[in-house]
Amino acid sequence: MSEQAGAEWDAEADHFDEAPDHGLRDPHVRGAWRELLIPLLPPPPARIADLACGTGSLSLLLAEAGHEVVGLDASERMLEHGRAKTRGLANATFVRGDAGHPALPSATFDVVLARHVLFLFDDPAAVIRAWARLLRPGGRLVLVEGSWSTGAGITAEECAAIVEASATGLVVVDLAARDELWGGRVDDERYLVVAEV
Repeated sequence: MSEQAGAEWDAEADHFDEAPDHGLRDPHVRGAWRELLIPLLPPPPARIADLACGTGSLSLLLAEAGHEVVGLDASERMLEHGRAKTRGLANATFVRGDAGHPALPSATFDVVLARHVLFLFDDPAAVIRAWARLLRPGGRLVLVEGSWSTGAGITAEECAAIVEASATGLVVVDLAARDELWGGRVDDERYLVVAEV
């Protein structure tokens, strides 16, 4: 993402956590995300790249579960929030960078996690290949995506086709009806994709 995109997300950072599924401030929403994600991960301490991590809410959740998490985001202001949330946790670090071309070492992560970001890139297939390169053999892609009523997003069918070109064992889980993840009812397509590299 460009410097301009980082600046745009900087402007959103102070209010980003107001959405229930962003800030995970509600214990029920937070618990729902924990119940969704933790069983999908290898036993701790797995090394996880949380790409386009925003304010680090998921990074915090995973670090608290004993995983070693590297949160990457284009927005320095978002990262400041993530660092504040994880203060005192030695297993969570945050770096500024482009989630589409993450400058992280190849073949060093057990999991690449990304939420609601793939649709922002002009070439999502190239982005998936870049993310797959970060994974050790047998590593796992965990993507939470959606196709929103605004017209933004990527459908589960489109996402699955892109991921299948770089990974195996693909599983798609519909999340739209799981109100507890979103803090209420949603009317658009939301889903989880898990695949191994």
